[in-house]
Amino acid sequence: MDPIMIQIGPLAIHWYGFLIALGVLVGTSWGLREAERRGLEPDRITDMTLWLVLAGLIGARLVYVVTSPAAYFGPGGDPLSAFAIWEGGASIHGAVLGIVVALWFYARRHNLNMWAYLDVLTPIGALGVIGGRIGNFMNGTDTTGRLTGWPIGFTWPEPGTQTFGALGRVIFGENLWANAPQFVVNGELVRGPVHLTQLYGALIGVVLVFILLWAFRRSRTPGFVWWQFVLWYSLLRSVFEETFRDNPLFWPVYLSEGPDAPGIGLFTLTQLVSVPLILIALYMLLTMNPDQATRRETLARKARGR
Repeated sequence: MDPIMIQIGPLAIHWYGFLIALGVLVGTSWGLREAERRGLEPDRITDMTLWLVLAGLIGARLVYVVTSPAAYFGPGGDPLSAFAIWEGGASIHGAVLGIVVALWFYARRHNLNMWAYLDVLTPIGALGVIGGRIGNFMNGTDTTGRLTGWPIGFTWPEPGTQTFGALGRVIFGENLWANAPQFVVNGELVRGPVHLTQLYGALIGVVLVFILLWAFRRSRTPGFVWWQFVLWYSLLRSVFEETFRDNPLFWPVYLSEGPDAPGIGLFTLTQLVSVPLILIALYMLLTMNPDQATRRETLARKARGR
């Protein structure tokens, strides 16, 4: 586990940034194919993607810093590290907010159907979740899980230890496990076992990819794919990731963590924010009118001279 993928002199390429960029590239390619299939303008996708990615990164980091200010502005905090997004720490809700706001302005300026373009850009979100969570895993202490006594709990090896794998004995250097999460239990610093919530999150991203494949086939209304993503990501993350993640409890209803406990906490801020998002997504999906949406899209295309 090493946050740096490649080190060339003073230049370091981090896993987190590389995997996020890879998710954006593959997601954009997927979106371009869907745009062509739906009669949208592929050039618009390439034109807007860079700006939307920048808006998403700014929104993701800004919301993360605002909701986790102690690490940056508290005692011993480093305000300048708030700009070090490559070290991990990003809010998916902030990213979504930044992207939606930027796309709203873009669509309004160019007389486009915002929902239709949100649909074909949604794969970037699903693949970004996978890349981001694997990047979090490589960062070590980023988005870690709670201490747990469940069999799925994992205890990180000490730095410099060795293990055996498919290729035989592997010696892990000092840097590899140096960022492994540590906790204070009964006044003693320990290394686990913990829930691997970073990998839970990556698996959620994989599930989202299959949901999007289904949604694109079923979609007849602009916005259908987008709201399916919002619904299922909010639901899956709040249940299968945030429940086990070592986050502060915004509304402390239940907490059981430790080497002999399940490692569950309810409710984090993300879980509470997910509730209205789930309700809004359900409302939007249940009230969609495919015929009316088709007529609106036809009129919009005629207005653009297509």
